[in-house]
Amino acid sequence: MSGDETASGDDLPEIPPEVPGESVRIRTNGTELHAVRAGPSEGPLVVLLHGFPEFWYGWHEAIAPLSNAGYRVIVPDQRGYNKSEKPSGVSPYHIDELAADVAGIVEAHGRETAGVVGHDWGAAVGWWLAMHRPERVSSFVAVNAPHPTVMYRRLRERWTQRLRSWYILGFQLPRIPEAVARAGNWRLLVRGMQKSSLPGTFSPVDFRRYRRAWSRPGAFTAMVNWYRAVGRDRPRPESARVEPETLVIWGTQDQYLEHQMARESLEYCDDGRLKTHEDATHWVQHEEPVAVADEIRDHLDAFTRVARE
Repeated sequence: MSGDETASGDDLPEIPPEVPGESVRIRTNGTELHAVRAGPSEGPLVVLLHGFPEFWYGWHEAIAPLSNAGYRVIVPDQRGYNKSEKPSGVSPYHIDELAADVAGIVEAHGRETAGVVGHDWGAAVGWWLAMHRPERVSSFVAVNAPHPTVMYRRLRERWTQRLRSWYILGFQLPRIPEAVARAGNWRLLVRGMQKSSLPGTFSPVDFRRYRRAWSRPGAFTAMVNWYRAVGRDRPRPESARVEPETLVIWGTQDQYLEHQMARESLEYCDDGRLKTHEDATHWVQHEEPVAVADEIRDHLDAFTRVARE
């Protein structure tokens, strides 16, 4: 292995110098989350939610554009990840609890609503919040994650999507996913991210940060428990309708999710739009960070203009 592959990342600051913001602790829904917070304190609130196997850093390239546009940006490590609390067991990672964490973040900042943006699992949490607590969501952006009803239907009806989602079944096993993932200094996770993204998307320094986050005590088990919770409980939304205005952003070269699900998700939105990136993958916010940040900002602006005025 090269030096970059063996370095722990312990020498790296939590927040890179080029990323604005401060590390904070937020008490929400009976747990404490670490988050990066940036932008003017009175600006419209936006919460950026990462997916698996990332942490707050998955949105690091969007923080400056949004905070410079006047938004109060909150980017949490979701429960179990990186420096946030890691409740033991599987039930604390039920989707209801994950969505309640986000609602609590909004309330902890003295706001009634926030723009919610999520990628992968973060978008799944955002979909759930928008369906069950729409009064907390001023607008919603889902990046490469379909509406839950669409995902369940695809898994039920299409072997092609089942094959893409094989790892979900593997994550249901006890202890084995953790042992396999840790082998070779997280070799499989690193290779999975590299092979499913465009060449050069993730740098050696990026992976030093990811390895450090994955290596925190209890972190990877907690991360996998998100999958175990959904596998055991198979939650279904009380209502599939999404009231908040929704933008779906999708990299169509996604190896994990069939791109047809992006447009199908709009069928469940009262007001939904789709923006596709034909050459991007599941990691579109890393591959086209400027375009994605602009799309998010434009969508948020449309629903905060009145408040600003």
